This record gives sequence, C-alpha cells and structure tokens, in this order.
Amino acid sequence: MELVTRNYWWLGVTKDVGKYMNSCDIYQRMKNRTEAPAGKLMTSEILERTWMHLMVEFIMKLPLVAGKDVILVVCDRLSKMTHFVATTEEMTAEELARLF
Repeated sequence: MELVTRNYWWLGVTKDVGKYMNSCDIYQRMKNRTEAPAGKLMTSEILERTWMHLMVEFIMKLPLVAGKDVILVVCDRLSKMTHFVATTEEMTAEELARLF
C-alpha cells in the first residue's frame, strides 16, 4: 500500500489496492501466513477389534430405484469392510436404528 501511495493517489485507493491484492494469485501464494503452525502430528489410537469403531455416511439425492434413493454406508475402521444399505430419505431415527 505504501509503495502505491508514494506516487499515486485517488479517492478509494486503499479499497481498490486491497481488492486487487485479494484477487492476485501470486500475492495469495507468496504472502506471509498469520496463523500458528499446525503442530506435531498425533498418532491415531490402535484399534484392536473389528466392528468396534465405525464410520457411517449417507449417499443422498440418487435416482429412485425400486423405491430407494439413499445408500447408508457403514464401514469398519480396522478391517475396512463396508456394508451398503439401500433406503429412503423419509427414514425415521427408529428405522435407521433398525437398519444399523
């Protein structure tokens, strides 16, 4: 900013230069980072038994096939074994518990 205002000035110079700097790809890649470093990596817990730690996801907004439009994905974190269950978006919590 200081380098620009040494030689040039117009109404709104600060706003215009800030807008230009925010859209400049090279400036965004080269500027100093203001956040603290991420820190040391932590080790994950060691899993001992299968099907004790699970990941559950929904794949939604699929085309309707046989009355089903959602896939419930249940994955074991240790063995990476995965189950895919077809269901609908109108599923209640009780139905989800029964499927699970």
